[in-house]
Amino acid sequence: MNNMTVSVSPHIKDKTNTTAIMRDVLIALCPALIASAVIFGARALLVTAVCVAFAVGSEWVFEKTVKKPSTIGDLSAAVTGVLLAFNLPVGIPLWQAAFGSIVAIVVVKQLFGGIGQNFANPAITARIVMLLAFSGTMTAWVTPQIPEVLSNLFGLSAADASSGAADAMSSATPLVLLKNGETESLPAVVNMLLGYRGGCLGETSAVALIIGGVYLLVRRVISWHTPVAFVGTVFLLTLLLGKQPDYQVLSGGLLLGAVFMATDYSTTPSTNWGRVIFGIGCGLVTVLIRVWGNYPEGVSFSILLMNILTPYISRLTRTKPLGGAKA
Repeated sequence: MNNMTVSVSPHIKDKTNTTAIMRDVLIALCPALIASAVIFGARALLVTAVCVAFAVGSEWVFEKTVKKPSTIGDLSAAVTGVLLAFNLPVGIPLWQAAFGSIVAIVVVKQLFGGIGQNFANPAITARIVMLLAFSGTMTAWVTPQIPEVLSNLFGLSAADASSGAADAMSSATPLVLLKNGETESLPAVVNMLLGYRGGCLGETSAVALIIGGVYLLVRRVISWHTPVAFVGTVFLLTLLLGKQPDYQVLSGGLLLGAVFMATDYSTTPSTNWGRVIFGIGCGLVTVLIRVWGNYPEGVSFSILLMNILTPYISRLTRTKPLGGAKA
């Protein structure tokens, strides 16, 4: 009979597993995926499909090559593919999207041991690599066309409603406009909420991202600590600095990053206070880059930096059991 090692109590058994968690994340991403298809057209679905296919495929090939059990069934590679796609412009060349997926899975995830062993969020890191390698195509934004029914419903001006087809009209993102002080050219707030403005294909619709975030909270897949601390820090700091906090919160990848990437289990702190500190740190770095940096966006860099600090934050905020010695 094999020896059985029993750890100290309490013994907690839960039906939740990686596959169930990742399935919930994919469900939560569906509103933003649908919104991206409505806003940017069928190519948004094509970019997402390419990213998911190469993310899952590269994981399967790598694990077969090194003779490891296949983990594509846990859906984590599919989640990484969708998140990477959401961080790309809709006009990105498909081969570059495929390259980013391979970097995310093979370099950032598998070479560090697979799921739970990577020190940084794969989709975030791959996006930064692509931004450095393909800066031209990674910052080529398009302005989606606002449907006439929405224009009439929300009373948008003619200029708002005739911004041009998504596959033909280039534009600056709201963050670029804020960076350049061109506040008079900012889209209407309702455009920011619905997603009809320049940006990555999965980050523009604040309403869709909030719906997904609420679903994850209700399902208890994520906790409120990091998203609230992240978004709240950006709002308060930009309010104090007079930098239009409403647009700062709704612009760029803040909501996407705060809800779906700054809450990654393996790259963020395991304690509640650690998550709050992590979120505040992400918000602080984001504002520093947006306000004083040369780059208009700072969400990806802030999450990557805080990922590196995660082990130290977890250690500092670890609770001590009653009667236990300090670790």
